[in-house]
Amino acid sequence: MSSRLIGVGVGPGDPELVTVKGVNALRAADVVVVPVMDTLERGRAEATVLHYVPAEKVVRVVFALNERTDRARREAAWDVAGERVARLLREGGCVAFATIGDPNVYSTFHYLAQTVAELVPETVVETVPGITAMQDLAARSGAVLTEGTEPLTLVPVTAGSAVLKEALSGPGTVVAYKFGRQAREVAEALRETGRIGDAVWGSALGLETESIRPAAELDGAELPYLSTLIAPPRRDGGRGGKL
Repeated sequence: MSSRLIGVGVGPGDPELVTVKGVNALRAADVVVVPVMDTLERGRAEATVLHYVPAEKVVRVVFALNERTDRARREAAWDVAGERVARLLREGGCVAFATIGDPNVYSTFHYLAQTVAELVPETVVETVPGITAMQDLAARSGAVLTEGTEPLTLVPVTAGSAVLKEALSGPGTVVAYKFGRQAREVAEALRETGRIGDAVWGSALGLETESIRPAAELDGAELPYLSTLIAPPRRDGGRGGKL
């Protein structure tokens, strides 16, 4: 019988935002793997998982998540993590990998699944969707992500502020992920494109250190790496004006 590797989205941090299907997948798995940084502190995924499964069922795997400049070192960490998960899969059964947000949206799960597929080709890979940070921020801030025919653009600011500025110059709502270390450039892009008035940013959503603020208050200070920005378009047409 083939082993199963399931990427489970556990949401942005609030344990109440894990779906019923996600909780069932975590509890049904033989082992739940959580990614940790090489500094070994507990991450959001692990903290969320521990609300639903016992600690003895959780396996911590280092992904060197704080490494963004040395590609060789980063990929070496992925290889080691893949080997660890492959050993668990060879023992049979089901391994769940918990990832914040959704496993198919900027998730480390994709890197792991690629490695495991090479090491244990018979493994069946599945995913369970999770609530994303942009959905949670929209709910907590009152920002409407899309109306009518508006497009929605999701940009990781790690790709550079020029990519964000191009998106902001277009139509519809723009969501920016991972912009905390480039907060100054993001604020400048919002002002230059006339988008700063209705924009909002948030970090640590659902946690004790949660912060949600108007983007107009961005002062250039560095923010948490996983900060999220929502910049809606101007909506002047009244109810249903975007239909």
